[in-house]
Amino acid sequence: MTTDTLVLYGQTFASRLLLGTSRYPSPQVMAQAVELSQPAMLTASLRRQTAHAQASPEFWQLLKAMKVPVLPNTAGCHSIQEVITTAEMAREVFETDWLKLELIGDDYSLQPDTLKLPEAAERLIKAGFKVLPYCTEDLVLCQRLVDVGCKAVMPWAAPIGTGKGPINPYAMQMLRERLDVPMIVDAGLGLPSHACQVMEWGYDAVLLNTAVALATDPAHMALAFANAVKAGRSAFLSGAMQPQDSAQASTPVLGTPFWHQA
Repeated sequence: MTTDTLVLYGQTFASRLLLGTSRYPSPQVMAQAVELSQPAMLTASLRRQTAHAQASPEFWQLLKAMKVPVLPNTAGCHSIQEVITTAEMAREVFETDWLKLELIGDDYSLQPDTLKLPEAAERLIKAGFKVLPYCTEDLVLCQRLVDVGCKAVMPWAAPIGTGKGPINPYAMQMLRERLDVPMIVDAGLGLPSHACQVMEWGYDAVLLNTAVALATDPAHMALAFANAVKAGRSAFLSGAMQPQDSAQASTPVLGTPFWHQA
């Protein structure tokens, strides 16, 4: 376990927690959350951040100062062309080929466009991006994303921002069993116990934003999630016992007690 690390596109990361950078009370609180949780990457949306005051030069300098790899995302895009344009801008601004692919198909649920995602991913990969696609827990969709070249996928546990935790455990566990690529649970987690659960199922990492940013104490909530991720991963590697249908004595009875032998 001491050498167990997250590997994405051939690059190794010490942490299995990724954090978003929006909706915090202040950039300083975000920095505290990052310092305590030590995430593998920080996601940032060029498209959405530039529409808010926190996209000041000071905010971008703060991201650089934390010395955590930035994972740009294409949040807010509704077409493949929007995705491509935003991705190229993000690559120039952040000087990275890493990209979290978001392509929204429904404005109410913010559900990813499952029909267009594979094409968008394929075009980005051909353009040299290391694509981490945000998707649903649909097995066929995730397989198609792998088929077009994605070396990892990021299925949701529930609609983004809901904090409901895994709403379809059967599908998520089957997805983990069927696909042999790194999988990061992205969106819908609300509690550290949710993160621990999906890590116990064998997921490789989790990405969080709202559950941390909207907590009463975001910094310590980030730390709680970091600890939960480690606990879940350790449990998965240790091999949990199988549930039993009936009670099983933890201490076996060997022979007759000596006081009954008179």
